[in-house]
Amino acid sequence: MGPFPPGPVQQGPPRQPQQPRYRVRWVASPPPSAWPRRRPAAPEPYLGPPSYPVPPRWGFPNLVWRRPTAVPGTASDAVRPVERMRVLSRSLLAVLWTFSALAVLAGAAEIWRYVLLVQSRDSALDTSVVAFSDGFVITAGLLTTILSLLPAGLSLWWLMVARTAAADETGEDPPRPSWQVLVCLLVPVVNLLLAVSIVTELEHAVLRRSRSSRPKPSRLVLWWWGAWVLNWLLLGLTIAWRFRDGVQAMADGVVLVALTDLSAAALAVVTALLVRRMSELLAPVDRARLRSLRVLKVIGAPEPELRTARPTGSAR
Repeated sequence: MGPFPPGPVQQGPPRQPQQPRYRVRWVASPPPSAWPRRRPAAPEPYLGPPSYPVPPRWGFPNLVWRRPTAVPGTASDAVRPVERMRVLSRSLLAVLWTFSALAVLAGAAEIWRYVLLVQSRDSALDTSVVAFSDGFVITAGLLTTILSLLPAGLSLWWLMVARTAAADETGEDPPRPSWQVLVCLLVPVVNLLLAVSIVTELEHAVLRRSRSSRPKPSRLVLWWWGAWVLNWLLLGLTIAWRFRDGVQAMADGVVLVALTDLSAAALAVVTALLVRRMSELLAPVDRARLRSLRVLKVIGAPEPELRTARPTGSAR
């Protein structure tokens, strides 16, 4: 016998999907009108100024009003690059003008020596005049050579701080790292060509020009570059001329030294003008130039209100 055939399957009605049951919680709260209203507090009578059993220890900081207010120990106490640049510019300007005057004196001493050399061809010279001229030349030359390191170092320092201040004001990074700036300014022969690029980039940032545009040197920067190149060329030529022998070579050396001193004075003057211009563009308002304000007289002000009488039962 085979297997039983399957019987018919009975199907019921389709099941309906169950609806989700939401749990609702009813909260009853009384209306605002059910609560008793608070009575407004009556104003207390004035009992006079406050009195303390001991001197109070609270108060305002012992500071003088100034622009801008810098509280010691807070974030406002940090020195901004612009403030540091302003202080450096004042010192640098004084040093540059002093060096330029000293370089002019050294050049004048060399010119006087050359005049004495020309006069000695036809007549004898006074011993005291020659001794004074030699002392003048040696003293002025040594002071100019030694003190030339001071404006050079301060100028380089001011340049680094001015680049940082310009980047801080514009919100952009300097176009070159510091080591490239030092190479472009201190390496001989290289500084003759690349020094103008460093100064032009600084002027471009100081003038708040777009970084996408190409920096273009102004006429003052070009004058500075000309004095820079002329001074370095004369200095190299003077050093090389020292190795020549002969009376005429010595006389030509005196002229070269005089021209080198005068070119150094011109470079110091143009550098001072450039530093002052860029410093004024970066920090146009100097606190040293601001006058202290003080109220001397008030005209047309309303009369002050009279103070109410003190109550009888007040403590003070």
